[in-house]
Amino acid sequence: MSVLVESFSGPPPLLRGLRTMRERGITPQGSVATAPATGPYYEDQPQEPDGPVSLRPPGDMNRGNVPPPAASPGGAPNTAVAALPPDYRPEEGAPKELPAHLRRQEVVYPTNQPAGTIIIDTPNTYLYLILGNGQAMRYGIGVGREGFTWTGTERISRMSEWPDWHPPKEMIERQPYLPRFMAGGASNPLGARALYLGKTLYRIHGTNQPSTIGSFVSSGCIRLVNEDIEDLYSRVQVGTRVVVMPGANQSPAASTNGGATAIR
Repeated sequence: MSVLVESFSGPPPLLRGLRTMRERGITPQGSVATAPATGPYYEDQPQEPDGPVSLRPPGDMNRGNVPPPAASPGGAPNTAVAALPPDYRPEEGAPKELPAHLRRQEVVYPTNQPAGTIIIDTPNTYLYLILGNGQAMRYGIGVGREGFTWTGTERISRMSEWPDWHPPKEMIERQPYLPRFMAGGASNPLGARALYLGKTLYRIHGTNQPSTIGSFVSSGCIRLVNEDIEDLYSRVQVGTRVVVMPGANQSPAASTNGGATAIR
């Protein structure tokens, strides 16, 4: 009886076909292509526009007001919230009403800054959005605690709804117990919206602790109650100029003349 022996040289035809497709840059149907990883927020910031920035009228305040769920997939509790230290945890119960002077209101505010400019009045804990004709919308804010206030001029480089929180390494070095990441939501320390300032670590953002408005509490960021940051977010755009005035113990000579100082 003769036995037919078939010689084998190289991979089977199917494997050879797949290899040839990959060499030609063709992704076989059903395979998963790996997307490039995205960098930190400042790597995808739009470039600052040239020329003046117009004031944007308030938009639809119902869009994006519902926060992402606080629970992780599968209904498990958000362990990141439980890991937050007391000064970062969301306040419980009905929020206290802001004092009258810290509530959002249109005020008379003479200035030579053009309409659409944001002015941060650090010592008085106010944020002004210049409307023109001597008028401004005033918001109560929380500002940097002692040693963390700053002064200078920046532009909004990015805007985000219900932003994720990535504490910068400077904060981690000072407070190593902080989480390295926290998904956006009502319990997130950045609140409902965030306006990123240039390429600095500073932001104008919401808060999960509304009782801190009017206080010197942050690491240099400017915080508003969520309702106010949503209103401000609807009125500004990328490129809006932000002027931060000196704090109570700062002299104008300490200004960075166009850029924010680094977080200390």
